[in-house]
Amino acid sequence: MKVIVLGGYGVFGSRLAELLVRDGHDVVVVGRSLSKARALSKKLGCTPMAVDARAEPDAMFAASPDVVVDAAGPFQAYGRDPYVIPRLCLEHGADYLDLSDDAAFTAGLGVLDDQARGSERKLLSGVSSVPGLSSSIAADLCVGLDEILLIDTAILPGNRAPRGASVISSIIGQLGTSSPVWRGGVWRDQQCWSDSRNVRLAPDLERSAQYIEVPDIVLFPAFFGARSVMFRAGMELTIMTIGMRAVGLLRRRWMFDITPRRTALFQWIANLFLRFGTDRGGMRVAVVGRRGTELIRREWRLIAEAGDGPYIPAVAARAVIRRLAQIAPGARPCLAETTRTEIEQAMADLAVSTVTDEAPSPTLFQAVLADRWADLSPEVQSLHGVQDIESFSGKARVTRGDSLIARLIAWLFGFPAAADETPVTVTKMRIGAGEIWERNFSGRVFRSYCKPADSPYRFRERFWLFNFEMDLPVEDGGLRLPVRRGWFLGIPLPRFLLPKSESREYALNGVFHFDVALSAPFGGGLIVRYRGHLQPDLRQLASLT
Repeated sequence: MKVIVLGGYGVFGSRLAELLVRDGHDVVVVGRSLSKARALSKKLGCTPMAVDARAEPDAMFAASPDVVVDAAGPFQAYGRDPYVIPRLCLEHGADYLDLSDDAAFTAGLGVLDDQARGSERKLLSGVSSVPGLSSSIAADLCVGLDEILLIDTAILPGNRAPRGASVISSIIGQLGTSSPVWRGGVWRDQQCWSDSRNVRLAPDLERSAQYIEVPDIVLFPAFFGARSVMFRAGMELTIMTIGMRAVGLLRRRWMFDITPRRTALFQWIANLFLRFGTDRGGMRVAVVGRRGTELIRREWRLIAEAGDGPYIPAVAARAVIRRLAQIAPGARPCLAETTRTEIEQAMADLAVSTVTDEAPSPTLFQAVLADRWADLSPEVQSLHGVQDIESFSGKARVTRGDSLIARLIAWLFGFPAAADETPVTVTKMRIGAGEIWERNFSGRVFRSYCKPADSPYRFRERFWLFNFEMDLPVEDGGLRLPVRRGWFLGIPLPRFLLPKSESREYALNGVFHFDVALSAPFGGGLIVRYRGHLQPDLRQLASLT
């Protein structure tokens, strides 16, 4: 098969060209620089070709390719006619693949679907680590699950991996911006390079990763019917992560364009640190779902050694080309077009290892309550069924105490002002085994962090410098939350200094209700009481395309 690799001497294009040569294909390396194309072609045994794909893309079809793979990018900067190359493939009777990581570009290729079907041609976008590889792995992990609650993907390259200009342009172009992310059944605005999490690929390989937008964010919610979809990327060196945050802050104040000259500057700065760190990196795809009444988490983890990480974005294209004859005609994003087995076979000659495992994934209160969880009403279970982010909205009545100590404590913790009726939203975010709870009463927000206690049937809730441990007795399908112990700056508080909590959660007529009453020590009387009802935020349209 004759395959044109556009951008074939770039970071990922050159790896793809090498893999396709190993598979016995007739590869044509195309780019603007004939000298670079010749140098790589001499090394690999390819055919060089000089074409400026922006100025004269039709010139490459003089080679009469069976398949054109666009590995050049940046795909978000293709101008007025972003799909000129796939259109030309239809005219010249060639199939088309690209390594796009741009969500809008990848999702938009479907505009050519009718033409592609009529011509019996295959046009696939995002045939790379995302969404091509990630979707194939996620599809395998979803098998046998009754409900998909979370698909969470992370890519963690080694610092010594080469950095192509198009990848740098794509990532830097996102810094300082936000984009909609499907989490907890609603689209939420997410700041790029935020929501940092530690991702462990192996006992000796754990790195911080932050949110960036990739095609998965836009495409996976509808394709998999998932309740939450998240993607993060991470740097090996802390100084690089800090630098990304600094650029993000700068672009939030001054939204400068990412020009080729500025991309080159960022690339030069990044390359100053190439000799630090390692050439070891990897990828993780995690799926949390429901199988019957059981909540489980499945993970697929890949570790690339010996500098073979940059081959991974080319693996999906290699796997697709190997089975191109079996792929249905049409123009679309590359979603689960290959199996996990085919993906892993396509990296069998690389220094890459993979592992897949499965484990229970109980929520915070499900783990704390253990056998008592089943005694809760469905409405109360729903409020504590958080695998990623969930939000609930309703109304509340707030009463405030008027003693000096009560007012001081209420101010210190940020409790809401008194109101006969006020809108309230509670948002919960899972962080490891714990959760962040955010309560928003008409714009007045206070947060706490909750985690399991050392003893069963108890949990701990941290407000600022204070930490409290609560019992969780189950009564009539609901919960009571009495304060048992407390600490300030880690120092145990004597019982007479503990606030009194007469708080409960319960269901009434199929709706979750809460009644939280906190009283001050030293006979200070009521601090705050808020009571009302909450319902899960409505599920919105699960697609942006």
